[in-house]
Amino acid sequence: MLPDFRVRQRDYLLEISRLLTQELDLEKLLARILRVSIEMLAGQAGIIALKQPDGWSVAAAHGIAPAFLSYLTPLLAEEKVRELDVRELNRMLKELTYTASMGLLNGTGLPLAAHGQVIGVIFIFRNYADLFTPNDRTLLQSFADQAAIAVFNAQLYGQVTYEKKRLDALLDSAADGILILDGEMNIERCNEAFSKLYGMPNEEITGKAHNEIIKWKKEPQGSTLEESVKGGWPLTPNATLYVEGDLNRPLPPPIPVGITYAPLLSDEGKLRNVIMAVRDITHFRNADEMKATFISIVSHELRTPVALIKGYASTLRRADAKWDKHTINDSLSVIEEEADRLSKMIDDLLDASRLQAGGLSLNQADVVIPSLALRVTERFSSQAPKHHIVTDFPEKFPIILGDENRLEQVMSNLVSNALKYAPEGEIKITGTVLPEQVIVCVSDEGPGIDPKDLPHIFDRFYRSTNAVKQTKGAGLGLYLARAIIEAHGGRIWAESANGSTQRPKPDSGARICFSLPR
Repeated sequence: MLPDFRVRQRDYLLEISRLLTQELDLEKLLARILRVSIEMLAGQAGIIALKQPDGWSVAAAHGIAPAFLSYLTPLLAEEKVRELDVRELNRMLKELTYTASMGLLNGTGLPLAAHGQVIGVIFIFRNYADLFTPNDRTLLQSFADQAAIAVFNAQLYGQVTYEKKRLDALLDSAADGILILDGEMNIERCNEAFSKLYGMPNEEITGKAHNEIIKWKKEPQGSTLEESVKGGWPLTPNATLYVEGDLNRPLPPPIPVGITYAPLLSDEGKLRNVIMAVRDITHFRNADEMKATFISIVSHELRTPVALIKGYASTLRRADAKWDKHTINDSLSVIEEEADRLSKMIDDLLDASRLQAGGLSLNQADVVIPSLALRVTERFSSQAPKHHIVTDFPEKFPIILGDENRLEQVMSNLVSNALKYAPEGEIKITGTVLPEQVIVCVSDEGPGIDPKDLPHIFDRFYRSTNAVKQTKGAGLGLYLARAIIEAHGGRIWAESANGSTQRPKPDSGARICFSLPR
């Protein structure tokens, strides 16, 4: 070889050395290495094939005819080629090149090996035979080794970049808030979920100390991070912490959260990072409160009828007293009424349970709403001598498709509520016909609904303070009524007794209406 060519080979080696530290984009790096290889080996074209987990693939090509490349790419992916080592691959490419060019072209291959592992091959196409001295081959192999290290580093950088993107996607898509702290308890990273939960932009949270952001309204349940660190936490790599309490935010109100702290230790056991998972536990707290309310209401509502039944039954069974027929009938009537009340409460609880499980089914058929309302009126009139229950429906009120038993349950609940909350006066069931729906309303002349209670009257187990003091019930009637009406494709709402759609005022009477599709 000519001396000036050796000088150029040295320059090529220096250029590859620079690429080791300057270029981490794998695609650009491979294109540059291939161009330098073609010049260095005085070739006309070339390819770089990399060994992937599933076999060989063309990662870069220069000066190759598209037809030859389209043949070569699937050939390298074949099952029998995947298992070839570098020597066998070079031999195959040489034979393929010689055959394709009818003996006019030859090929030279340089294996790419880094850290004792073959990662690919550079194959250069030339129109003359191999004429390399041992020194030339040593120089070429040195070039290939440096190129392999550059490719390995670029692949490693690409893998790290991919892992970072995957971690970013994981953090940003997480429903829980996630914070990453450094060893000094400063916030290195904050995901979008925590930013929204806390009410502050990401960039204003990142960089702040943990105790600047995590401030409790009152003493939380469990030791805080600062208290635990002072006590020597973490003693083991898996020593997680859990703290639960009301977290203060820039804008009130505080939000109930549960925070899990997980340590990340170095090989020497030094704390490098703390991973925080912050979960909004409002739903769980509401569920606990609802459970406590349920137990309180049901235990209270069950105790009264059970006590009455037991009391009257024990009185009737006394051996030292003789009761007249009238007293016996009155006592048995009370027992029967309280047993019916217990039965209704149990049915309501079962219906509520079915609703939670999505098991409330409808047996739909033609329903004549005016006849249904009249039946409900007749049943309740005998029980309410202080009330006057009337119905008012227009002629030719349309027949609707629905579950008659369930709709009777709704109407009975509404009339029963009116009887409980209105001490006396008229209770009216009215119907209105619209082009696409019918509307049924039950109104009374009682004190009406307090505006602060209005948003909650259809909630499960909800009872206003006055209702708890004055009437019996488990707070399920309107909840079940709403569920049944919505299952029919309608809606239910409260309005003032004079027909206004505004919030009802106290002492104006209550009016509950529901719509059903025609």
